[in-house]
Amino acid sequence: MTTTWPKVPDGIAAEYVPGSASAPQFVIVKIGGSLVSQKDRAGHLDTDELGRYADQVADLWRAAPGRVALVAGGGAIGHGAVRHLEPGDPFASLDLTFATFTVKWAWIEALRSRGVRCFPVQVGAICALQDDVVVPQTTVIDELLRAGALPVLSGDCVLTPSGRLEIFGSDRVPGIFLGGPRAGRHVRVAVLTDVPGVLADGPGGSRSIPYLDPDDLDAVAGFLWPAAPHDTSGAMAGKVRALGALAGAGAECLILKGDPGAGDLRFLLDPVVRWAPVKPYTRIARSR
Repeated sequence: MTTTWPKVPDGIAAEYVPGSASAPQFVIVKIGGSLVSQKDRAGHLDTDELGRYADQVADLWRAAPGRVALVAGGGAIGHGAVRHLEPGDPFASLDLTFATFTVKWAWIEALRSRGVRCFPVQVGAICALQDDVVVPQTTVIDELLRAGALPVLSGDCVLTPSGRLEIFGSDRVPGIFLGGPRAGRHVRVAVLTDVPGVLADGPGGSRSIPYLDPDDLDAVAGFLWPAAPHDTSGAMAGKVRALGALAGAGAECLILKGDPGAGDLRFLLDPVVRWAPVKPYTRIARSR
């Protein structure tokens, strides 16, 4: 049986990239767990593949020290820690802190072996939630960046006003960087995953929807399919929701396919209009 995907609405099918003539002043690279881990394999982490992505991140850091941060997806280790939680235990998600720190430390070891000055930052230690809005204390991050170091973050569990720990996924973590010294500046969030954006031609496709308006994400609902049972973050639908919120707060968000064999990531420092025409992506941003 062949599935027929809906026609992409004209409003999101156009190659519409508002504000793309400017270069970002700060770049957050999120390396999706699917690129270095098979999420359906308990505890899996491919350190060789992670090392290949670490080469790209190290090169980007050298090109722009103090202007780059890394967010690591939890992959099988992170998803496995929260797949079966006891609902009556307010601290049930605490295991996520250990799981994602395990992943962060793998990144730290890979990056340090490549000469990167980097530091693992625990989100739950610098953030709390108030009315589902993250309230960060970014002094340590700001000082790391001022020193030219690379902060390495991941998803975590964070404290709520009720005293419960709530899962705070890695797709939401870039929001920590939107305030403080970076408030009002051009902050780019580049999410590298195993597909080249939101696909207009269904699972296994290659044609990306190039632009999404963060105020009209319902327009893309027909192109998002349910997450696999082992995925606790909502797959692409979860990413679109999280990035839509970040774009609504002023960030420029891009979903791209990660490929450590395709060259460096220095294009992330350039305006989108200077990117190679063959590079597919989905961009979520408000017109500036």
